[in-house]
Order: sequence, then structure tokens, then C-alpha cells
Amino acid sequence: MRVVLAVIVAGVLAGCGATKTVTVTQTVTSTVTQTTTTTAPAAVTACRGGDLGGGFSEVPGSAGAGSITYALTLTNTSSAACYVSGIPQLQLLDTRGGALPTTVSAAAPGQSTSAKIVLQPGDSAKADARFSPDVPGPGEPQAGAGPGKPQACEPTAHALQVTVGGGSVTVSVSPPTAVCSHGALRMSPLAGA
Repeated sequence: MRVVLAVIVAGVLAGCGATKTVTVTQTVTSTVTQTTTTTAPAAVTACRGGDLGGGFSEVPGSAGAGSITYALTLTNTSSAACYVSGIPQLQLLDTRGGALPTTVSAAAPGQSTSAKIVLQPGDSAKADARFSPDVPGPGEPQAGAGPGKPQACEPTAHALQVTVGGGSVTVSVSPPTAVCSHGALRMSPLAGA
């Protein structure tokens, strides 16, 4: 219909001696299909002891009421992501790597410990341990009980063996300390640092 009308108008204008203008409008529609292929990321596995480094260090200003807090820090030293979860198994060690009395319990019983903390290479997770370094528990030597010098409730811990994911890593205790009440550590679950 437009073409017929444009020809009639052009014919009338041509007969009148006017110049003619013809406008042509063209619409092009195209469809582009794009296919994208993605691969699922590799499943993240539990960190093993050999994947981790870290330390067990005093939290400044945390001492009070016969207790102190130390922070356990675990850092992914591997080249792949891995995860940690909950409260790890711990063993206090003396200067020669000998096992010292160690008892680990949740700082807040009933608190969820199942969170998966994914550690990319270089990332860290942290858990706090509250314990008494100088108040003896039942059956432990009392401070000052030895002739001429005070005796600690338990031998001094210089290292801490941490077991996660079926493997273990040994980290230093800074500063070295006794852990009274037969090595009682009240731990928070691991969380992202």
C-alpha cells in the first residue's frame, strides 16, 4: 500500500513540475545464537596436615580470673583450596615432641561446629582456646609445692599437634606455657580469620 501511494504522489508531483523524493525504509531482523560451555569447579576437599601451617599464640590482654586465651591459626600453604571444620583434635607437646596431658572441649557446648571454612591458598582460619596456665586442677601439684621454687601444674607446652582431615601439623606455642587441669583447653570452632 505504501509503494502504491508513493508512486501516485510521485506521479502527481512529476506532472506539476516538482522534484520527486522517494524514501525507502528497510528493516532487517537477525537472530544470533551463542553457546557457552562452563566446567564445574573441582570439589574442595578437606585440608590435610601437610596443607597447613600456623601457630598457637597468646592473645594480648586476654589474661584474667586465672585464665588466658591463645589463638590457633591455621593457614593453607598448599596450591589448592581446601576446607577445615569444627574443633580440631589437639595434642600439647613438650620441647622434645613428647605428649603432654591434653583435654579439648567446646567453649560453648551445643554451639554448631559443622561450618565448612574454605581456605584458598594463603587464607587462614582461627579458633580460640581458653585455659588456666597457673591454677592447678584436682590432683595436680600446687604452685610453690616444690622445695625452693614454685612448680607448674603441668609441664610447659612448647608445641601443639593439630589433626585435621586425617593428617596433622605441629605448630609452635608462643610463648610456651603450662596448661593446668590436665591440659584442659576450651576451644571455639574454627572460623575464617
